[in-house]
Amino acid sequence: MSAAPSTPVPAFKHVWLLVMENKSYSQIVGASKAPYLNALIAESGLAKAYQAVTHPSQPNYLALFSGSVQGVKDDHPHDISAPSIADQLETAGLTWRVYAENVPSGCSLKTKASGGPDGPGTYARKHEPAISFTAISGDAGRCANIQPFSEFDPAAANFAFIAPNLCHDMHDCSIEIGDAFLKDFVPRITGSAAWQDGGVLFITWDEGFRSARNLVPTIVVSALVSPGFTSATPHDHYSLLRTVQDGFGVACLAESCKANTLEEFFSAP
Repeated sequence: MSAAPSTPVPAFKHVWLLVMENKSYSQIVGASKAPYLNALIAESGLAKAYQAVTHPSQPNYLALFSGSVQGVKDDHPHDISAPSIADQLETAGLTWRVYAENVPSGCSLKTKASGGPDGPGTYARKHEPAISFTAISGDAGRCANIQPFSEFDPAAANFAFIAPNLCHDMHDCSIEIGDAFLKDFVPRITGSAAWQDGGVLFITWDEGFRSARNLVPTIVVSALVSPGFTSATPHDHYSLLRTVQDGFGVACLAESCKANTLEEFFSAP
């Protein structure tokens, strides 16, 4: 990865980061099983050389939220004392939310939970990075930012991390089911005034399916991006975090300090 970008990332008012599960680039891009996603790609931006940083799932989520895998090499619960994007945003006077489908109420440390106000479905702690950081899990006020999908409001925060349940994220269910979920959910963002006012939606996958190269699709949905724009520039999860940090005017964290950004998506004619 290259160092700081030559062209600045524009200022963001709202960013939504939606993370899907365990699908490689070739399983989604051009696939008949994902008609909605491919229609979205045609009118948005697509990173063609974007890699997850490791296997299994959880370290990738930590990388996206804190700029480091934090020494985690598994999907077991971990309680981490380290800074995250949430800390940075609060320090800058900005707001954040995590929307995790079927998340249990309160500062729950459960590894899995089902049902609740979101209805059928199963939440997995390993896919919800904020709860792994003790500065959040140990503070009831900050934990209140971790909310179920029933509370989703696209304008509620400057930054929203979105984790669908184990079916809707394509982990336990098919690509077709995940695609149908996105067809229903994404317009709640792109139809909002917050998105129309310079908002950016990033959709990525945590890791590739049994892939040594770990190439995953990453879609940049924004009125600031030329429809159909593609980039062959190498990127990874640290690049995405660095893009969010630059767009909000906050500092880099750990490995994101060495990463490039996805700035070319916003400078395209």
